[in-house]
Amino acid sequence: MFETVLIANRGEIALRVLRACRALGLKTVAAHSDADASLRHVALADNAICIGPAAAAGSYLNIAEIIAAAQLTGAGAIHPGYGFLSENAAFAEAVEKAGLVFIGPSAAAIRIMGDKVSAKRTMIAAGVPCVPGSADALPQDEQAVRAIAGAIGYPVIAKAAGGGGGRGMRVVREAGALMEAVSLAREEAGRAFGNPQVYLEKFLEHPRHVEIQILADRHGRAVWLGERDCSMQRRHQKIIEEAPAPGIAREAIAGIGELCARACLTIGYTGAGTFEFLYEDGCFYFIEMNTRVQVEHPVTELVTGIDIVREQIRVAQGEPLSFKQADIRIQGHAVECRINAEDPFSFRPHPGRVERWTPPGGPGIRVESHLYSGYTVPPHYDSLVAKLLAHGATRAEAIRRMHGALAEMEAAGIATNAPLHGLLMQEPGFAAGGFDIHHLERLIDGGLLEGRSGDDG
Repeated sequence: MFETVLIANRGEIALRVLRACRALGLKTVAAHSDADASLRHVALADNAICIGPAAAAGSYLNIAEIIAAAQLTGAGAIHPGYGFLSENAAFAEAVEKAGLVFIGPSAAAIRIMGDKVSAKRTMIAAGVPCVPGSADALPQDEQAVRAIAGAIGYPVIAKAAGGGGGRGMRVVREAGALMEAVSLAREEAGRAFGNPQVYLEKFLEHPRHVEIQILADRHGRAVWLGERDCSMQRRHQKIIEEAPAPGIAREAIAGIGELCARACLTIGYTGAGTFEFLYEDGCFYFIEMNTRVQVEHPVTELVTGIDIVREQIRVAQGEPLSFKQADIRIQGHAVECRINAEDPFSFRPHPGRVERWTPPGGPGIRVESHLYSGYTVPPHYDSLVAKLLAHGATRAEAIRRMHGALAEMEAAGIATNAPLHGLLMQEPGFAAGGFDIHHLERLIDGGLLEGRSGDDG
């Protein structure tokens, strides 16, 4: 269907997509900003083209430039990676109108699942359990908003309908604080996502964050590839992910996985995607769907042996999935640490020149990174510079391997959060598993990072 893929992204995910294309015998075009001309995937691609300045608004978020780049280089498809335009329905639609293939779901599916209110409504209709909350975006009428909150029961959380990542969210524990919180959430959502609509949900006090990876083709088949536990978070940003989720019965996972696969068929979803849930007291509650490949997809790849990006591209070519649900087996345990260019204890960004990059190795270790010695981490983008993964026969073995890999990894010249990960690998709560999404913040509040500094690089 297409022979050349334009990669509309940067960093480790661009390199990951390039490798998947090579495995399928496809040519690649690296669309890059001025600041990213020295990235590894740019040098490795069959063709490369600059699409604008360092600022993402003029390059990686510039729909017209990306489509023009694909047309100029003869690419027949565009892979958006994650972030940037990967969940932008207007971009997917523009790609299709230009006669190109968008490697992802349809614009219609992105629109349905991209708005949290419509996504929740759709999931309820599909039988997927959701957090109790408002059925629609909140009205402007104050009395109506108060009535909705009262019916749900405090505490509640006001959440942006059109975004995520912790922005446009406010927890409300008493009625007197409701309207101010809703107003602040609306203001932040409008600034961050261009959509000021918010809705209310019951605020769960001690939930875990568990997600189901799915793949669906254009031939009426959808499968789920197990789950990931992403509960180690700071300010709603994931730091460590693992699979399978400790302490949750496989029968319960299978039940929610089947519901997710059926929901994909209901909305006509194709490609890779992830259903995200809060899990508390033995119950799953849908919160959102990511209509793209996830940062943490390698965790699932390690325990299933399935190349998710490869399947994603094959589906876009019109091919059926290369396996069935009955073929999927979970083998061992995998842990992923997100390595960010930041001070590990103050969390301040730390761009700069990488004087020496030495990735770790050994049995069960996988590194996804675009770093190399001499590379300069720019200040313009997300601070993620590597993903370090460890796989073992057991969770304990995976953690031991990760701890050793973190000690072995070297990124001289910049600060990374590897020391924080090293602390967490030995933290009793993490070792026990089954902690909630507030675990790391409780550790920080309790003094985990006091007296520490990583600013020396």
